Amino acid sequence: MAQSKDASASAQKYDAKTLAKKHRISVEDAGRILAEHGNDRKAADKAARCIAV
Repeated sequence: MAQSKDASASAQKYDAKTLAKKHRISVEDAGRILAEHGNDRKAADKAARCIAV
């Protein structure tokens, strides 16, 4: 079966700008979170929620 163009969100690489915009944090903070948690969206979202103002 061929893969579709639209991969699921969990299969795509998480971008620092996307994470920052979603949680209203700085791109620098989002970059640090992604460096620590890699492409694990659940862990990155949880960490971003902890520092979001």
